[in-house]
Amino acid sequence: MTGYLRSFLNRESFGQFLKVGAVGVFNTALSFALFNLFLAVGWSWFWAVAWAFGITTFVSYVLNRRWTFGLDGNVTGRETANFYLVNLLAWGATEAILWVADLVWGPLSTAQANLAYVAAAIVILIPKFAGYRDVVFRSSLRAAGDEEGVLTPSP
Repeated sequence: MTGYLRSFLNRESFGQFLKVGAVGVFNTALSFALFNLFLAVGWSWFWAVAWAFGITTFVSYVLNRRWTFGLDGNVTGRETANFYLVNLLAWGATEAILWVADLVWGPLSTAQANLAYVAAAIVILIPKFAGYRDVVFRSSLRAAGDEEGVLTPSP
């Protein structure tokens, strides 16, 4: 376990984490725009979150695969399915955070829904990075020349 945790403490992982964060900021802005658009047209926060997450998950996959992890070439069904699984778990966590906020504050105003949405985005960042690096893109990174594997820390 200690070796795994140390694998996050090297220059490559830090650079990847910053890129995942940048993609996350872009996607969060896009997701907020979509979320608020959907709320403005009368959708419930549940469906607004679901559709905003669905659209931005595709954008996130493309940006993280190509820019964050520098992968071109073959996209496998397993990689894509794992990416959507990681994001499905993140979506579930986001929905749960908004549900708890709704229980605590009563029916959420737009401002309260947005505050809960920000909290959720922060909570899910590190688990999503670990999921992308260690589950989704692990095989592709190894095939692209990372002989040590993404789980091995740099000396």
